[in-house]
Formats: sequence, C-alpha cells, structure tokens
Amino acid sequence: MNGHTDNSGDPQTNKVLSAKRAETVMAFLITRGVDPQRLKAVGFGEEKPIVSNDDEQGGRAINRRTEIEVLENQVTEKK
Repeated sequence: MNGHTDNSGDPQTNKVLSAKRAETVMAFLITRGVDPQRLKAVGFGEEKPIVSNDDEQGGRAINRRTEIEVLENQVTEKK
C-alpha cells in the first residue's frame, strides 16, 4: 500500500497521514483474509503527486490517495 497526500500543510505531518492511509487499507485487506506478510504500508506524503497541486478539484483532491502496488506476483496452485 502506498499512501499519498497533497502539498497542503506540514510535510512531516503529511508523511504521517499518508502512512496512516496506507495502514488503514492494509488493515482492511487483512480483515478480508489477505496474509499480512504479503502486505507492506508506505507513506510518501506529498513526494509523488500524479497531477498538479495548484487546483483543489483538479489536483490536490486527486493526490490524496492510496495505491496498491504489486511488487511480486506468485501464482499458487489450488489443491
């Protein structure tokens, strides 16, 4: 899980907020049966915007997000 924020506010606070976003999604997936050892939560704060933060609707709101990044794909056979 990768958590992100816009560039409003203190950068360190945004880093903590983005980590909490990622941890919340991770906790949800665990309650749905995903093995916790397969998950990792990282907060990037405002470091990786996908659009400009100059406009609330066109930018900052979109940059406040959580992404699931697949790091490794292991196929397991069903028995």
